[in-house]
Amino acid sequence: MKAQEFIESATEATGLGDFGDDALFGGDGWRIGLDVLVDSLDREANLHEMGQMVVQGELTQYLVNRLRIVDHHRKHPEIRERDITPPIVIMGQARTGTTMLFDLLAQDPDHRVPQTWEVDQPLPPPRAETYLTDPRIAQADASFELVDTVIPEFRAVHQLGAQLAQECVRITASHFVSVIFPTQYQVPSYLEWLLYSAQEQGHVAGSYTWHRRFLELLQSEAPGTRWLIKTPFHCWTLPELMGEYPQALLVQTHRDPAKVMASTTSLLATLRKLATDDIVYPRMADEFFELILGGLERSVDARLNGIVPADRVVDLQFDALMTDPIGAAKAVYSAFGWTFSAEVQDAMTTFLRTHEREGHGHPYTFEATGLSLGAVRDRTARYTEYFDVARELS
Repeated sequence: MKAQEFIESATEATGLGDFGDDALFGGDGWRIGLDVLVDSLDREANLHEMGQMVVQGELTQYLVNRLRIVDHHRKHPEIRERDITPPIVIMGQARTGTTMLFDLLAQDPDHRVPQTWEVDQPLPPPRAETYLTDPRIAQADASFELVDTVIPEFRAVHQLGAQLAQECVRITASHFVSVIFPTQYQVPSYLEWLLYSAQEQGHVAGSYTWHRRFLELLQSEAPGTRWLIKTPFHCWTLPELMGEYPQALLVQTHRDPAKVMASTTSLLATLRKLATDDIVYPRMADEFFELILGGLERSVDARLNGIVPADRVVDLQFDALMTDPIGAAKAVYSAFGWTFSAEVQDAMTTFLRTHEREGHGHPYTFEATGLSLGAVRDRTARYTEYFDVARELS
């Protein structure tokens, strides 16, 4: 498995060759990320036959999207004249209610969210007049049939849907600086590169430049009042996020790290079935505990050093969010000075009534992680004390 083979496949599929190595598109860090990822997949992922097919199709598609996005920007530089309104950024560790909050706030028509279908196939740019009927919606929904066949329990862990809001990790995946890869695959070498070298060498900052170019394309013919975006990984990269979007408004969710670890490990086991049979809970827990710990520590640092101004962030505790999601939404609106209209409340209430909450039907135990609860408590104490996070496990 060689990175160049994927590059050649994408070039052949599109007839394009400009991948956007210049600063306008975040530089050439995507090439380094792709090299590290492919090497890690080849040596460490232990892919089964279907996993190899999934990787082949997925990485090629990310490169195809990159080529087409760069080409569109070169031909239509005017799309960069419409600025990105300071986005609302939802962040917080996985399994802390971020998805439910994302989908809930997305019910406000003022909030422009990147939907799955348009992130997966961004060209041609989505158009306002066909946004609800674009044929790519049906194509995206059809693609989930494979997941339903191979991992029938997946929807109990995480919702799927072409018109559901999609995370930023799927956007930065086409820059190959994204936590989506170590989530889907066993690629510890890539994860280490992502957490340290990529940040030190400026490639994470480049991924946010790419993120902006992606949003500019999506909004070029289907604009909105303000962007609503989300991914847990923003907790790790707050200097770069705020560097690209200095006026961003942040919402951070919080939950007992021990419960986060238990649920995340179970989630990883489910996700990775699509690519490998080599599922070992304690190994995944060890790998992701270091990842999660880094995010917790960095989120505290960003508050203490002023990278995240206090008046630009709202903190939500998991229990309060799940017990009273409408109340949590009202708290966000109040903090940012927005009007919480009756129409918005009705839309959110309808959404909650017709959609199951995150994690419903998803059994997991902390014991399966093989981690020491005491060690988790000790190493996450700075975070839990700073944000006053309640314990769910004792």
